[in-house]
Amino acid sequence: MAIPCKKLIFGDKISVISPSSPSSKETIKNALNLLKSLNFDYKIYDHLYDDIGYLAGLDIHRAKDFNNALKDKETNAIICLRGGYGTLRIMDLIEWSLYKKNPKIFMGFSDITPILNYIFKKFNIITFHSPMLTSNLMDEHSRDSLINSITIQKSNYFIKNPENISLKSFPSNKNIVTGNIIGGNLSLICSTISTKYEIPFKNNILFIEEINESPYKVDRMLSHLYLSGKIQKCSGIILGQFTDCKDDNGVNIEDLLLEKLRLFKKPCIYNLCAGHGSPRLTIPIGARARINTNNSTIEILKSVVI
Repeated sequence: MAIPCKKLIFGDKISVISPSSPSSKETIKNALNLLKSLNFDYKIYDHLYDDIGYLAGLDIHRAKDFNNALKDKETNAIICLRGGYGTLRIMDLIEWSLYKKNPKIFMGFSDITPILNYIFKKFNIITFHSPMLTSNLMDEHSRDSLINSITIQKSNYFIKNPENISLKSFPSNKNIVTGNIIGGNLSLICSTISTKYEIPFKNNILFIEEINESPYKVDRMLSHLYLSGKIQKCSGIILGQFTDCKDDNGVNIEDLLLEKLRLFKKPCIYNLCAGHGSPRLTIPIGARARINTNNSTIEILKSVVI
């Protein structure tokens, strides 16, 4: 069973890092003020403001900030400023043993997908596929989902969309399955296949989301997961938001996804508000869960914080 981290208490200090793409000084200032408005303190490191093209600084400097956050005894969590691109470039520069010595809540999504899953895979500790500091945390559902996930200990709970957005289901020959939730951004999942950072597919529930990819590219990536035998290992699938995944040929992304699910023959919950859209719910990576296509529910079976 995956290990929960210690829950946050309002007033706790959170490390802020930027492992991927850069943000403007004004954006960073607003993000840090936002964290304060949520009743948390923060700590930043030497290279948060660095900006080199599409990267938030040199690889060695982004990794250094990350490592400093991992070993920092003053902070009780780490949140990423934004995604973009760059995480894969520093995975081998991260001193992972520091996390084992000082485990804490880790939050991010999109380009942060490899880190979320590797922490679970290597240490069996739950992480959080969640909004980042440049996300729209003014949205009530996004904000409450994140705050409740990291501050409230619950023995079990359901991940629910806002009342006006229904969860949907795609049945198979087995409509109720359990497993640990893994996954995140589809592109990053595919990019780590056959590396030591490949996510642990076997007997787990695969959550996937994507943004700004044409339907044929989504098709290609899902086909890759199938042809490499990864989808077949999963117990079930959760589809989050596929934001702006459209083209000029009139291909509907939901129709494409349903077509692929027929091929996969796995029970699936879809239309979950998690990914690059709004609202953006928090998904605990590594948490033991049950999906039920009879009533379109996602139930987290054990507390994700203690």
